[in-house]
Amino acid sequence: MAVFAGPAKPLLALNPQDDAKFHKEVAQVRRRATKKQKQGKETLTPGVIYVGHLPPALYETQIRAYFSQFGTVTRFRLSRSKRTGNSRGYAFVEFESEDVAKIVAETMNNYLFGERLLKCHTIPPEKVHEELFREWHVPFKPSCPAVKRYNQNRTLLQKLRMEERFKKKEKLLRKRLAKKGIDYDFPSLILHKEEKSNASNTDLQKSTKTQALLKKKKKKTTKKKVSVAPNTPEKTVDSQGPTPVCTPTFLEKRKSEVAEMKDDDKDNEIVFKQSLSGIKEETKETETPTQSRKKRRRKSNQ
Repeated sequence: MAVFAGPAKPLLALNPQDDAKFHKEVAQVRRRATKKQKQGKETLTPGVIYVGHLPPALYETQIRAYFSQFGTVTRFRLSRSKRTGNSRGYAFVEFESEDVAKIVAETMNNYLFGERLLKCHTIPPEKVHEELFREWHVPFKPSCPAVKRYNQNRTLLQKLRMEERFKKKEKLLRKRLAKKGIDYDFPSLILHKEEKSNASNTDLQKSTKTQALLKKKKKKTTKKKVSVAPNTPEKTVDSQGPTPVCTPTFLEKRKSEVAEMKDDDKDNEIVFKQSLSGIKEETKETETPTQSRKKRRRKSNQ
């Protein structure tokens, strides 16, 4: 078997005399094919789709991957809030051909997606804004996120406005509760300076109390544990080692240890108290055999 290696050779005519004409015809055919391909690409008009009621947990990559199964997605834009960065629940998708966009809008309209009914419809090219897909490939970054907005340094005017808003909210809540006939008193939403200082003092008192309780518990646990140091010969008592010397100090310590052990056992003991009638019956039963034995001895002696 012959093995063909290297680049493909140019086309050759059957008749060597007509070789020049053959090459001209091949070039013409190739030009026509390239023109048709260019014309086909130019004739494809892009179609834009509006997709609404999107779940908030979806990201750009997930939505684009889902809609790319219908056709090639050229551009995509998910609208987000400039302050928080969260999605607003609608997006715009641009497909390569308008026919594919129409098919997607028909199939995905009123489609249950993530416990929501999607709303899809095509947007005519006249109504598509020029800056709709501006910087669509750049990842979105919110200008002022919610955390920074909440923790920003405010002026006196801004603080006073916030207090007025909270006061209005508090009044509305109290009116609604009164209309419904609910007697409920809740603390004011605005804390004054004196109330703030009192709240901080109560927190400090609670913390000190908890620390004191923890220290007491630690002391109790240390008292229960018997400390044994290996240096002194009086305290070290091993079963295999030699017997310790019975000095008076050693005996006193052993007595104190035994007393402590007895006190601990008394706490753990459970005492059952019997009634007096039961005790009398037991004494009678125990006395009867002794009396019968004495009578037998007297009879035997007689």
